[in-house]
Amino acid sequence: MSLFNEGESDNRNDSPRRSFLSRLAKGSVALAATSLFAQPANAMANEFTIADDEPWLKGLAGKKHKQVFDGASVNGGFPLMFASAYMGTMAATYKLQPTDVGAIIIARHFGMPMALNSAVWAKYNIGKMIGFMDPATKAPATRNVFFHPKPGDMLNMDAAMEKMFAQGAIIGACNVAMTVLSGMAAAEMKMKPEAAYAEWKAGLIPGVQIVPSGVMAVGRAQEVGCTYCYAG
Repeated sequence: MSLFNEGESDNRNDSPRRSFLSRLAKGSVALAATSLFAQPANAMANEFTIADDEPWLKGLAGKKHKQVFDGASVNGGFPLMFASAYMGTMAATYKLQPTDVGAIIIARHFGMPMALNSAVWAKYNIGKMIGFMDPATKAPATRNVFFHPKPGDMLNMDAAMEKMFAQGAIIGACNVAMTVLSGMAAAEMKMKPEAAYAEWKAGLIPGVQIVPSGVMAVGRAQEVGCTYCYAG
């Protein structure tokens, strides 16, 4: 027998029920929102295509697993070493083929000179400019220690630039940084900035690809499916 008249509600029962339904509704909204924001990581990657004028992204095509390494500074070569560790451990841990794993290293800001040959480093005193010391001499570097390094130059010699290219890694150099830094060096040497820029461009290590700007390249790499790693 009900203790309440017909038409009356049992507030003691309805209140918890309303609270439960309210929490359920909020939970459904939260779950829907979570799903909405969880999807774009994969969905967005399929929305963007690689343009013909983005050759530096072509090497990522078909890679199921790929990461971009943001080299805003030389950082002792860690932009290269992080990329090497990613490619090696991904392949070993998940028994992947080299064609399944991709890495793109963006040398931007004060990390851009990592993409230049030793002749440019020597002529423009790049070690002094960016505050990088030669591990052997302990003086400002006048050579690129990351390209064909000597023993002791890098913690992981397998991450040398030539070896990263052999593994299929992509290395992009920021054009904005190259323009600004070569201009600074030109002013120091009483040169025309255009002449210094031309020498820096000609002095890029074979295989390095110029990107319009490092920040744009980091963003575009993520848009085509790369995860992100700050490396400098």
